Amino acid sequence: MTGFTVTLVLVVAAAGLLRWRRPAWYWVTFGVTLAALRVRLRYASVMDACGLTVPPSRWRMALARATNRPVPESRPPRILWLRPTRTGLVLRIKLRPGQDAFDVAAASDRLRHSFTMYGVTSRELRSGVVELRMTGYDVLKRVQMPAKADTSRPMRIPVALREDGGVHYRDYRTVPHALTLGATESGKSVYQRNLVAGLAPHDVALVGIDCKQGVELFPLARRFSALADNQDTALDLLEALVDHMQDVYQVIRAEQRISVAVPDAEIAADIWDLPEHLRPVPVVVLVDEVAELALFASKEEEKRRDRIITALVRLAQLGRAAGIYLEICGQRFGSELGKGITMLRAQLTGRTAHRVNDESSANMAFGDISPDAVLAAIQIPTDAPGVAVTGDSSGGWARIRAPHTSLRQAVNICNRHADRTPHLPALAAFRPAVPAVPSARVSLSKTAPATA
Repeated sequence: MTGFTVTLVLVVAAAGLLRWRRPAWYWVTFGVTLAALRVRLRYASVMDACGLTVPPSRWRMALARATNRPVPESRPPRILWLRPTRTGLVLRIKLRPGQDAFDVAAASDRLRHSFTMYGVTSRELRSGVVELRMTGYDVLKRVQMPAKADTSRPMRIPVALREDGGVHYRDYRTVPHALTLGATESGKSVYQRNLVAGLAPHDVALVGIDCKQGVELFPLARRFSALADNQDTALDLLEALVDHMQDVYQVIRAEQRISVAVPDAEIAADIWDLPEHLRPVPVVVLVDEVAELALFASKEEEKRRDRIITALVRLAQLGRAAGIYLEICGQRFGSELGKGITMLRAQLTGRTAHRVNDESSANMAFGDISPDAVLAAIQIPTDAPGVAVTGDSSGGWARIRAPHTSLRQAVNICNRHADRTPHLPALAAFRPAVPAVPSARVSLSKTAPATA
């Protein structure tokens, strides 16, 4: 008996130590089993307490009266399956007649407390079926991206971890253009580095505009097909991109193959409908600080500014079919930047906001799509760099955090894939001149530092 007691004490102590120091390890070893048992045993009572049950149907009541049996109890949604993951549990339920997915979403916080989980989010899969994703610990405190991510589709890049334990992808074919906001030291630059590092192994041309004299993007120059570090060069580069877009449209127009013998699915309307040997390389344009392109102090600078914004708006409106995608970054992005800015923002479907200094900055990102996301963005603490709120025009949003990637790590990745940098004749004048790739390499680690 003494040996069993000692063993039990050691196991409990080990579980407590793991839960304190390594919550991910604790979840895999002890937490997932305990949480699954908790959900199974408490399910009916929790659903009843959260108001997610329905009264018995009339035929069941009539049958009970006819057979002189007790009145049937209210019924909770039926469990379809319960699946453990590396960060939590996934519970799929079938709603009863009269229930709505919104009722489950409204009860998410109560379900979190009742099941003793760190977080609970819900989403409707199809009519009558809701999926609850429950996390067992704070997955955003120490970000650990899964070893394998779904990269089967082109232009789909894993860049961050979501608060429900899933991977946040930057899918350019679904969301062509995006806006990223964030105050100084909010993690905006790290998010951009993760994006460049994720794009580096793919067949894509990277074009950068960094008017802070290139301090953010020029260290990654070996993987960029074109770079600009001042407003004058940025204007020439953007207008060259507009000309390149027109050339790509001519290629698509020549290969549309519109005839009665060609099926609808084979008629080309963008670069992805073209045969692979004719398909132009897609282009991702990264603008590090958009305010530097929009500010002016003289009449001449105002004319240059208007041409820059016009070129950006044209690329945002017409660039998707030509395979040109925009990543606009900045600390603020509002109408105070001048005419044309709100027109540009309307074309940026994806929105990501890191910690901001005021509510109006959050409104610039989410005010026109999701008021709830605005509230979440202004609640990001200062001691959690990299935490952000992401959303799109559908109104859906989620908290994410990109893994910490130093500038040296991003440089190493870009150097390793420098041979994939495509040469675009239209942008040849803006190709950065860089020395030979150094032979030294630094070990890579993509783990975010723990926050207090």
